[in-house]
Amino acid sequence: MTNTSQPAILVLADGRSFRGFGFGATGTTLGEAVFTTAMTGYQETMTDPSYHRQIVVTTAPQIGNTGWNDEDNESSGGNIWVAGLVIRNLSHRVSNWRAQRSLQEEMESQGIIGIQGVDTRSLVRHLRDQGSVAAGIFSGEAAKRPVEELVEEVNAQESMAGADLSTEVSTDEVYTIPVEGEKKYTVVAYDMGIKMSTPNHFAKRGIETIVVPAGTPFEEIKQYNPDGVFVSNGPGDPATADEAVAIVRDVLKEEVPFFGICFGNQILGRALGLDTFKMKFGHRGINVPVKNHVTGKIDITSQNHGFALAMPTENPGEEFDTDFGAAKVTHTCLNDGAVEGVALSNGLAYSVQYHPESAAGPHDANPLFDQFIDLMSNHSPNNK
Repeated sequence: MTNTSQPAILVLADGRSFRGFGFGATGTTLGEAVFTTAMTGYQETMTDPSYHRQIVVTTAPQIGNTGWNDEDNESSGGNIWVAGLVIRNLSHRVSNWRAQRSLQEEMESQGIIGIQGVDTRSLVRHLRDQGSVAAGIFSGEAAKRPVEELVEEVNAQESMAGADLSTEVSTDEVYTIPVEGEKKYTVVAYDMGIKMSTPNHFAKRGIETIVVPAGTPFEEIKQYNPDGVFVSNGPGDPATADEAVAIVRDVLKEEVPFFGICFGNQILGRALGLDTFKMKFGHRGINVPVKNHVTGKIDITSQNHGFALAMPTENPGEEFDTDFGAAKVTHTCLNDGAVEGVALSNGLAYSVQYHPESAAGPHDANPLFDQFIDLMSNHSPNNK
């Protein structure tokens, strides 16, 4: 059993600190402190590559109740990608029939450092005022060092703004997720930090997914004769992703059906000429309301992003000019007006900032996968 009585301290770059007790691995971890309002799905969150280099603060008061299993991981190898975990209370027992071990046991085996006993209400209020900030968790002997030294170490780490992280989490080799049942289409998915639920959604709809490394040139993927191209979610600053933007521009020139999620939304936006910016504290949760300005419908969505596209027009839904024809912002967040989706007006390319694969989260946005099927059925290059 992991020792959960060892001293630990969370230190923010602005000098604020929170003491508690360590769990999982012991030592030091650095990252950007962000909070998630999700009430469930901590395993999916922790294994989401989009959280690479981020110390996640949970607003749910107790974590660990459902333990850990080998089925709900969102990374292909089951790796935990969060830099650290900050919680109020750690559940003393696991109460789920699917659990194979406890959260703290999994964190210890993967070398992930956590801190419990933190007043997460006070911490989240601070982050909401200050925005996402650099931070560090120090446990065991590291927690006994002077706080001033720890603050210096936290401030010395690389900023998240300007960080090119997608290549750090992307696959090194091409691999295929086969269909369930009859094969209908082939999609090449660029792994910018892909969540495995996405190709699983494709598989259930008869789509074979060929997952390729982030920087694979468009000319190379032609050998797979794809009916469509997908760009996944992922971590880091989209302003650094010039290579991915160039690839998507090649896809648009060839008029291959395109679908993007999260980081893929920012890449499509940049390919269409839009700018990106770092948000104050981002969107991380599973109950974020988004309005579809094409249909007028409102979806409750799962989100995890710290960067966003700049609004190109005065009002969402208005067309703007691009190198590939007219485009428009299709979705916005009802909480703060952030851009949540863009699309070419001809329908050949679309993307959303949120996560329709719903792992964890509501299923309101699942029809976006069916929209991709409709797009490929009408415009696949293999039909020409």
